[in-house]
Amino acid sequence: MNNPQEEELGPWLALFHAPQLSLKRKHALLSHFGSAEKILAASAAHWKDAGITAPVQKAFSDYRLHAGASELGQQISRSLQWAQKPDCTILSLNHHCYPDRLRQIAVPPLLLFVRGSPALLQAPQIAIVGSRNASATGLETARVFARQLGTLGLVVTSGLALGIDGASHRGALEVSQPTVAVMATGADRIYPRRHKELAQKMTHQGALVTEFPLSSQPRPAHFPQRNRIISGLCLGVLVVEAAVKSGSLITARFAMEQGREVFAIPGSIHNPLSKGCHELIRQGVKLVESIDDILEEIAPQLVAPVSILSLSETEPATLMLDGETEQVLAQVGYEVTPMDLLVERTRLPVSKLIQALMRLELERYVQPVSGGYIRIA
Repeated sequence: MNNPQEEELGPWLALFHAPQLSLKRKHALLSHFGSAEKILAASAAHWKDAGITAPVQKAFSDYRLHAGASELGQQISRSLQWAQKPDCTILSLNHHCYPDRLRQIAVPPLLLFVRGSPALLQAPQIAIVGSRNASATGLETARVFARQLGTLGLVVTSGLALGIDGASHRGALEVSQPTVAVMATGADRIYPRRHKELAQKMTHQGALVTEFPLSSQPRPAHFPQRNRIISGLCLGVLVVEAAVKSGSLITARFAMEQGREVFAIPGSIHNPLSKGCHELIRQGVKLVESIDDILEEIAPQLVAPVSILSLSETEPATLMLDGETEQVLAQVGYEVTPMDLLVERTRLPVSKLIQALMRLELERYVQPVSGGYIRIA
């Protein structure tokens, strides 16, 4: 080993890249030998006694004898080269920046590949998760909660997916607060591709995290594995919208198993994306209507108190509206309200109705969506 970084990370990367070993088996070997360094330095007889198979023994032996010329050595070299790039870090399980909460879960990742600030992973975090095919109401709800949580000093964590994940990350960034994305790919891959620009912002104002090797593609099995890290990093998980078989419910289940708080936002009984949240609430998960519902549960867990503000202190003051505009606002629902229904309900001339809607949109009381308007919570 020819440099300090390889001396520190080489044994961990050797164990990480070892063929035919599950993560549980790697943890068992760490427990048996005491450290990654001792695993790599052990004799062939000790490897055999520990039940290490012949292919793994050969990989370790070749790396010790030929270093960079071995297949395992080449994989280690690629990872080390990546870690030398700006804003790129590899955290081993015993690194001081490895997040304490994640270290405490049943089978924590051996390594975390981080783009951005690794120290941010130690900060108090709340995960916001939900449907990739979220409704306009769901997207706005996720964005608003992320803004409020960020303003209070809590890091918003999610999975970089389309829908609720993306809205949550953007909400935090809108108030110039950091946000963490846990990825189901290698650190050198962004999925989905349309979030490339969002991910780039997060490397400068947050962090991208993964336990998967470089160049890993987004395989279906990676997403549940990724979800346990999302919940493991956080004090609690907020589910905004989720169908009954949503991956967000997997994250919620992991959170329950890990002793984390779980929150769910109720929705319309007619919206299939509300059924997963309603099922969680039936199971005893806390129903959330405002940021205060989250804060009262997580406050005792905070080492350093966040700025506990009321909703009126974190949001702009309510603006005075004229009579006609108030009349229009009263008829816009939290689900999509069609334009023709607004005409029927308000009995206003179309020109005045449009003027009122434009003002409500500018003041962020309502939002135009496909099929009409929705009221912003």
